[in-house]
Amino acid sequence: MSDVIVIGGGPAGSAAARICAKAGLSTRILEEHASLGYPVQCAGLLSNNAFAECEVSDRSVYNTVRGAKICGSEGHSLSFDAKMTKAYVVDRGRLDHEMGISAAEAGAEFSLKTCVTRINPGKKIIHTAGGEELPYNILIAADGPRSVIARGLGIPPSPFIYSGIQAEVPWNGDPSLVELHPNAAPEFFAWVIPMSEKRARAGLCGTKNVPELFTKFLSRFPGSTIHSVTGTIPIGIRRKTFGSGCMLIGDAAGFPKPTSGGGVYTGIRSARFAAQTAIESFEAGDTSDAFLSRYESLWRQDFGRELDMGLKALEFRRNLDPQDIDALIDALNTPDNLDLITRFGDMDRPSDLLKRLAAKPSLYGTFGRLGFKGIVRSFFG
Repeated sequence: MSDVIVIGGGPAGSAAARICAKAGLSTRILEEHASLGYPVQCAGLLSNNAFAECEVSDRSVYNTVRGAKICGSEGHSLSFDAKMTKAYVVDRGRLDHEMGISAAEAGAEFSLKTCVTRINPGKKIIHTAGGEELPYNILIAADGPRSVIARGLGIPPSPFIYSGIQAEVPWNGDPSLVELHPNAAPEFFAWVIPMSEKRARAGLCGTKNVPELFTKFLSRFPGSTIHSVTGTIPIGIRRKTFGSGCMLIGDAAGFPKPTSGGGVYTGIRSARFAAQTAIESFEAGDTSDAFLSRYESLWRQDFGRELDMGLKALEFRRNLDPQDIDALIDALNTPDNLDLITRFGDMDRPSDLLKRLAAKPSLYGTFGRLGFKGIVRSFFG
């Protein structure tokens, strides 16, 4: 029996397995697909911090971006450019594969085409589609938004489940800026992520009418589209992230950022805390839930408040109509505000910027009318 079983070979699962194996724990990864990184279910835009957390080479990088252009209705837009790399556009299949190789080199054993179908938490046994019954001491669940393990533990899902669609399209915009189109997706936003001067990834996310909204958005890009991908994004932390010898990490725990939908940064951060807890658990000879509860304390101290704040910001965004979005863009589109966004904007930890913007007297009227200041005040006083 392995010391640690990890379910899911994405970035979070591979990171957790690599750390556990490197510490000397016998570690096995169960991955339902035949190869790591495929099918791709991610927009493939990683912040500087997220990319650094992956600990990979630059072989998966297509492009780097320095800022963003936010596009509302015609005549309402703003752009900011940090003049330095702020994010990486990557080939997620290649990146995931490289992370898997690192885990294997550290000593983790991979079992591909191994789908976990259910868990018996009382006996600490997991069952696979192939008929295996695998006992575990510690189980780290990186099995995505529809986590079999979370369901088997009776932990309710995230409050919001978003669906996303993306395709590669012909494009001739600024390759250094990501485009965001909030009015194209009433509950979230659409995006254009430049891969080069001629190609980009166009995508959109929401909870309803997503195919229709995406088709409409895609009409802005005449020409052939390729490599269409879909994915599911759980927004909102699950009520509990451990139990019966298990720890939920990444999407399985509801850790994608509500402000962007990105889950790599928080996924790998949570993987590090789960691996740390697993290592300490074996050192102490204690795999009880009382001991594993420290995992939840660790991730909450690190990024829990950011995710809570982000969920409030998302709920605020869901109540904005196109006219509100345009008013917000116009209010932010001043040299002082753009400088603030450029200097303090952080894809992974946006609360500092939100607090600074809420304190700007020039934004009191717009933020007050839209109800944003109340959200910020509830977190920062």
